Amino acid sequence: MKKHVVHTLLALLVACSAFGQAVPTGNPADFAVKTCLHSIGYSGLWRGQAVLTVDEFLVKAKELGYDGVMLMAKAPHLSLLEYDKEARERLKNRIAELDLTLVGLAGYSDFTAGIDKPGIPHTEIQAAYIGQLAELASDLGTDMIRIFTGYERPGIPYDKQYAMVVEGIRLAGREAQKYGVTLAIQNHHDIAIHHDAMYWLLNEVNLPNVMSGWDAWSPTLEGLSTEEIRNSVRKMKPFLVNTILADYIPLPRYRYEHALTNYRSEKPVMRATAMGEGIIDYENFIGALKEIGYQGYLVYEMCEVLEGGGSIENLDATARKFLDYVKQFE
Repeated sequence: MKKHVVHTLLALLVACSAFGQAVPTGNPADFAVKTCLHSIGYSGLWRGQAVLTVDEFLVKAKELGYDGVMLMAKAPHLSLLEYDKEARERLKNRIAELDLTLVGLAGYSDFTAGIDKPGIPHTEIQAAYIGQLAELASDLGTDMIRIFTGYERPGIPYDKQYAMVVEGIRLAGREAQKYGVTLAIQNHHDIAIHHDAMYWLLNEVNLPNVMSGWDAWSPTLEGLSTEEIRNSVRKMKPFLVNTILADYIPLPRYRYEHALTNYRSEKPVMRATAMGEGIIDYENFIGALKEIGYQGYLVYEMCEVLEGGGSIENLDATARKFLDYVKQFE
């Protein structure tokens, strides 16, 4: 049996046993989704954004009508430094009491960090961090962690950085295996951000518990066409176990050049907006998920300065709009 077939079968077994979200079946009739709210939208990390505690966020997600939650695994939410075994048990019970599903934890990795300081074992440090997150996830009753690859650092050969990412993810994947946890790589950081590169990376890592959390955001900003974005979903099919959704609008930027008495165009800044009101073609993207028989969660995040401001009232209204928007795909 060919290597990639074996890998796909192993991945399917892990995905099925892990958190009830199998890799897509390929049959559009099997398409089924539930909604999940990412706690980062209520973390205060973005300018003007209100802050809720973890418990307040859980209550909020339940009141809004979400099926599940993804918890940001860092302060001010789920910090490893603040949750001992007793606190984890209390949190697990609270999630069950609210009849929510903990879909997964949001981990924050950057496997090229510190590449210019080879004397410090940054790769091992990050793999150990993800291993601790895997134990946390297991204690809380979930077995998925969202992770990233790495940002590309200037002045360092690309392949050296790529190799560091592969090594780090392999180490992290093996640590996560100890707790039966799957790592879902979100296409967020520079290394392997394109679907062809990500597909190659996943095959090179070649661990059945290292999968893909494939999003529409980066392919849109890469300038991919509608069909190319659909192709990215098709390409990721053997690995696709999660997706995080958010919508954005570009605000134009210009820099004044005094000597020319004129302005030079700059890259626009992106701001968050309600689902369906930004530049990302989610009808196309979710349509592609349906085409491949995706089964699982649509995770919503408000992860930038939000149109209308960061008040609780506006955050809630925007989160409700997501629920209304995805009804068309149910």
